[in-house]
Amino acid sequence: MAGIHKNWMQQFIIWRENHISEKQFILILSFLVGIFTALAALLLKLLIHWIQNFLTENFDTTEANYLYLVYPVVGIFLAGVFVRHIVKDDISHGVTRILYAISRRQGRIKRHNTWSSIFASSITIGFGGSVGAEAPIVLTGSAIGSNLGSVFKMEHRTLMLLVGCGAAGAVAGIFKAPIAGLVFTLEVLMIDLTMSSLLPLLISAVTAATVSYITTGTDAMFKFHLDEAFELSRIPYVIMLGVFCGLVSLYFTRAMNYVEGVFGKLQTPYKKLALGGVMLSVLIFLFPPLYGEGYDTIELLLNGTTNAEWYSVMNNSFFYGHGQLLLVYLLLIVIFKVFASSATNGGGGCGGIFAPSLYLGCIAGFIFSHFSNEFAMTAYLPEKNFALMGMAGVMSGVMHAPLTGVFLIAELTGGYDLFLPLMIVAVSSYLTIIIFEPHSIYSMRLAKKGELLTHHKDKAVLTLMKVESVVEKNFVTVHPDMDLGELVKAISASHRNIFPVTDKEGVLLGIVTLDDIRNIMFRQELYHRFKVSKLMGSAPARLLYTDSMEKVMQTFDDTNAWNLPVVDTEGKYIGFVSKSKIFNSYREVLVHFSED
Repeated sequence: MAGIHKNWMQQFIIWRENHISEKQFILILSFLVGIFTALAALLLKLLIHWIQNFLTENFDTTEANYLYLVYPVVGIFLAGVFVRHIVKDDISHGVTRILYAISRRQGRIKRHNTWSSIFASSITIGFGGSVGAEAPIVLTGSAIGSNLGSVFKMEHRTLMLLVGCGAAGAVAGIFKAPIAGLVFTLEVLMIDLTMSSLLPLLISAVTAATVSYITTGTDAMFKFHLDEAFELSRIPYVIMLGVFCGLVSLYFTRAMNYVEGVFGKLQTPYKKLALGGVMLSVLIFLFPPLYGEGYDTIELLLNGTTNAEWYSVMNNSFFYGHGQLLLVYLLLIVIFKVFASSATNGGGGCGGIFAPSLYLGCIAGFIFSHFSNEFAMTAYLPEKNFALMGMAGVMSGVMHAPLTGVFLIAELTGGYDLFLPLMIVAVSSYLTIIIFEPHSIYSMRLAKKGELLTHHKDKAVLTLMKVESVVEKNFVTVHPDMDLGELVKAISASHRNIFPVTDKEGVLLGIVTLDDIRNIMFRQELYHRFKVSKLMGSAPARLLYTDSMEKVMQTFDDTNAWNLPVVDTEGKYIGFVSKSKIFNSYREVLVHFSED
């Protein structure tokens, strides 16, 4: 049966190549990616809501609920078991994995990612994990695009484009925000933008948003009604809010990295579960708004107009009935949200930081305006407007994507009347955080390893190149106990002018160059007097097989060498890398990379 399917697929590919042009077929695939991704987003949302409603429908809002101590731990335990025993692969940090696939795997994402993130994240979030569903669905969408392209044997440039289509469709589908989907992909994922790549992205985003509209209605994700129009006199306060959001973004990024580092040092999954479970359950028990994605809290702050409505955020907690502590309560949530999110993922759960960014931004904007209003520090600042702007600010800062922040919030809420202040906050936040952090929370993990593909074309091409693709191995090795006569024989059998010297285990000891022995190599009376150990010299530098190409080029610049030896982590000789080989390979990759 498999053979028949394979034969049929081959026949279809041949027919497609003869009758449908590459560009036309990419447009068809981008349309299909949009449909499949939107359906995947719908499935994820349904699973999360069903699990959440099933678990919490009988909760009493006037007192603390001790099940908050249990559910999150059960959720990350089940998700961890699912990932370890069924998926058997790391699926956390969805957007980071997409960036890695673009940087290192030529747009190839494993097949299980088309479904594994949906189930793992629905279990995690449904049971109260304090993360978002958006990054998992972005990974799912990208995997759908990548694997659909692989089925039809598309080349790697097209696969990378389809990965972008999947991501655009995912954001557009789950948020009903087609422009945000397009902009997110361009700002965060895509590297080389051409007009031919823009159209498939647009088709995927629009298709996914349309499917979402058909299945869930045309209402925006969050209801928002502009009660008070924006006034130009508030621009200074909007800029101050942007700076505040940038600092919140910085705290979120740094704290998350720190906590992830703590979990990374734990050796066994059960230790991670124990630490993550205790942290998460205690934090959710004390601060119930940390339960799940937190969209109920966002909805409340975007629509509430009175103290009575805002105080309801303290339902189910020990703070219930203490409305005077509202600002303190919300400030503590801002501080601890990052720990709850990190504990969820670190303990074995699966989720992203889209929702935490929106959540933190909304609360930050509310705190900023409500604090000012409570103490009459400024003219009146509408809380709901500033909560909305805060969402754009923190998302812009955390993701280093100001345009995504602006368009996403505008589309999520229908708050287009606040477009100008949204842009001011997003830009102010972004300019604040780049002073301290050059990379977004997604890209810094790869940047540390030298595996990040950037918008800088030269660096991007170097990142795509690998040391193993430029290593030359046609060098004759010699040994330190060989005499000059044996060395001359080796020279006669070689076409190169460099000879690596290795011991019996293959460890590189040094090199002999033709220039070093040119004056004695024809004097036969010296053939038995000189050993290679006396003639060899040290290499200007050694390259590790695992070095990034950027580091390799830096080493060549520092040493002014033309050839450098490559060794493994144990010092064993592998081959040589030459500048000419790198330049030729660079030119080939650049041409391939930049083709429309």
